[in-house]
Amino acid sequence: MSDVPPAMADFGEILRAVGDFGAFQKLLLVGLCLPNVILPFHLYSFMFTQSGSPHHCNTDWILQVSPNLTKEEQLNLTLPRNQDGSFKSCEMFVPVDWDIDSIREHGLNQTTGCRNGWVYDTSVYKATIVSDFDLVCDRANFVGVAQMVFMGGILFGSLIFGPLAESFGRKRATQIPVVLMVFFTVGTGLSPNFYVYLVTQFVVGVSYGGFRVNCIVLATEWIGVTKRSYPSCLSQIFSGVGQSILAGIAYLIRDWRIVQFIIASPVAFVVLYIWLVPESARWLLDRGKTEEAKELILRAAAINKRKIPDNILEKVTNQKNGRRGNIIDLITSPVLRKHFLIITFGWFSLNLSYYCLTLNVGHFGMDIFLTQLIFGFTDIPAHIICVWTLEALGRKISVMFTLLMGGFVCLMILAVPQDNAIAITAFATTGRFFMNWAGTICNIYVQELFPTSIRQTSTGLGAIATRIAGMLSPVLNLLAMYHWTIPTLVYSTCSLASGALCFMLPETRRKELPDSADELERKGDVKTMKKNASHATTDQHQHLKSTKL
Repeated sequence: MSDVPPAMADFGEILRAVGDFGAFQKLLLVGLCLPNVILPFHLYSFMFTQSGSPHHCNTDWILQVSPNLTKEEQLNLTLPRNQDGSFKSCEMFVPVDWDIDSIREHGLNQTTGCRNGWVYDTSVYKATIVSDFDLVCDRANFVGVAQMVFMGGILFGSLIFGPLAESFGRKRATQIPVVLMVFFTVGTGLSPNFYVYLVTQFVVGVSYGGFRVNCIVLATEWIGVTKRSYPSCLSQIFSGVGQSILAGIAYLIRDWRIVQFIIASPVAFVVLYIWLVPESARWLLDRGKTEEAKELILRAAAINKRKIPDNILEKVTNQKNGRRGNIIDLITSPVLRKHFLIITFGWFSLNLSYYCLTLNVGHFGMDIFLTQLIFGFTDIPAHIICVWTLEALGRKISVMFTLLMGGFVCLMILAVPQDNAIAITAFATTGRFFMNWAGTICNIYVQELFPTSIRQTSTGLGAIATRIAGMLSPVLNLLAMYHWTIPTLVYSTCSLASGALCFMLPETRRKELPDSADELERKGDVKTMKKNASHATTDQHQHLKSTKL
């Protein structure tokens, strides 16, 4: 492998000269993290806009026979009952041509499916996609399809925009998703049928995944080692604020179409300033675009009110292109391959747990709006604590602790009686707290483990695992119909296993971001040489000791 480009090897020095956390970085950080207040609206709206409402068959045919029937009389005469006395949701008595007295005297016995649609209870939600598109009875599974399509969109966005950022830059891969999100969120609210809804939600998912995977990397590459955890942690804190706001919006506005337009409004504001976001100077130098990088570095220094020494600028100007990394390095390098598989499994496990708990929010037995508010509020302290622990304990211990504790707490749900709503909600909230915390650490860790040349590709590919977890979570939750313990056992075990495997990862706290696979391999070789030298010295001492004896 060829030598690392000199300017890239010294980018930490360049960043210190510019100011590694000045006004420039703070403005960039807020601009990129602010949209994370909005992103949860798309994901968490599943619990509200896709919620099912109590329903029954439309039996207005009997009103043609007797218009003065009360609602209770109509239902008693036209709908069969379940064993518990409630009306069946998907069956009705076959309409007849009798007069009302004959119907009352003899009653109706022959049943059929709903012939004229359904009537929905609007006491909780005025309108949802379930009521607007009749996703009930034999179409009830379509709600799960909608969730999987959205998650599939996020996966596709991570897959496309991760590598796209390596070729066209972090900036473009951050801007394009925001524009797509505005148009297709509005399109979702205007959907005339379920199939148009699926298409628009898929594209919204693509934009969600594309922005999420790029905004944190772009901010991180401009920030110094001591504050490098801030982009991931701050974005998650904003996300917690967004979840809390969503609970209020869903409580006050019970029409899913209006909620979509409300979601689109703040995204439109982001579109106005997202074009001012600068490119990553690390990426520009890696691509040999030294003049553009130099211009950005000088601009950052000016905003930070710093003067860059001439010798630093000379290093940037004399930048020479080295071998560019690619996805092949991720496969062929033993160090990168091991790091990638371990961190990806951890990322997959925590997201499987997180989404299973989140999408199951309506089944914990407490008020859905209150539970969602608790979920949002607990996310905020989780990531404030995360900033401290990442610097005090490091990445490795932090990710192991959160995954192991999260898996253990989720297992504790199985020890609680199913009718104890408060205890189940408490354990679910605590488990989700640790999983969310672990997710923030993985967001940081994955960027510090891989070099600039493939950082976005590895982050994008790793994010695919998280989106697969999101797609599998509704399916895993459905397995509760066979036994209620299955989902909890599966995602808790995965979290515990991944937490143990993270012991094999290196510590990256306060270390410069690697800029090439060569650099990582050399570090690995140095460690191996030191280890071998240590073993050789020990063997030599033992040999001398035995000789003396």
